[in-house]
Amino acid sequence: MKLIKNIGQYLLMIKGMFSRPENKRMYWKEFMRQCSDIGIGSLGIVAIISVFIGAVSTIQTAYQLVSPLIPVSTIAQIVRDTVILEFAPTLVCIVLAGVVGSKIASELGNMRVSEQIDALEIMGINTKAYLIRPKIVAALVVIPMLVSISMVLGIWGGRQAGMMANIISGYSFDKGLLEAFVPYNVFFALIKSYFFAFIISSISSFYGYYVKGGALEIGRASTKAVVISCILVLFGDYVLSALLL
Repeated sequence: MKLIKNIGQYLLMIKGMFSRPENKRMYWKEFMRQCSDIGIGSLGIVAIISVFIGAVSTIQTAYQLVSPLIPVSTIAQIVRDTVILEFAPTLVCIVLAGVVGSKIASELGNMRVSEQIDALEIMGINTKAYLIRPKIVAALVVIPMLVSISMVLGIWGGRQAGMMANIISGYSFDKGLLEAFVPYNVFFALIKSYFFAFIISSISSFYGYYVKGGALEIGRASTKAVVISCILVLFGDYVLSALLL
């Protein structure tokens, strides 16, 4: 029963976002602030994770390819496809669910508990459109950019690790990157990033917007938002892979 209630509240929240802005300049300012918070605030952790994921992928792939019949450039192909198809969109979005999702949930939860949302509604402002829509739109704009950066840094990290460990030369790695490259993989990864961005931002907004109680409930709502977002990201990854690959 509670699940049905939550789904209904979630759908009503999404529906309530689509209203005409009372002040377009105010909405634009909030949108830009969210883009800065989500994008610049998460760039550092995304860069660090991506570089090391690519580096570990190269070393582990080289460890498993022991046959002399397999060309060394195959390492680059495996690292490229692994980073593009799975690590960059899925793993980065799981990390962003913790970084961005908890921030969105706690920010909205604090506004709800301190009655700031109630005050905005008394002033005649559609709080769903003003507080939630800029967050979701900003996530849809910025998170695919972060995933694209993650792809580049992951492959670069794999290349550097291969060269530093004398596993593969830069020429062989670059050659492997171009061999059997399928551009659709990049498109598929971006589709996943848009889908995951909507999940992370909307689920976190839902749990933060409808929180009840005090500071303890805000923490619980943030935790629940992160857990549910991660589960839905993994489930969405499976569904999209089954449908689009």
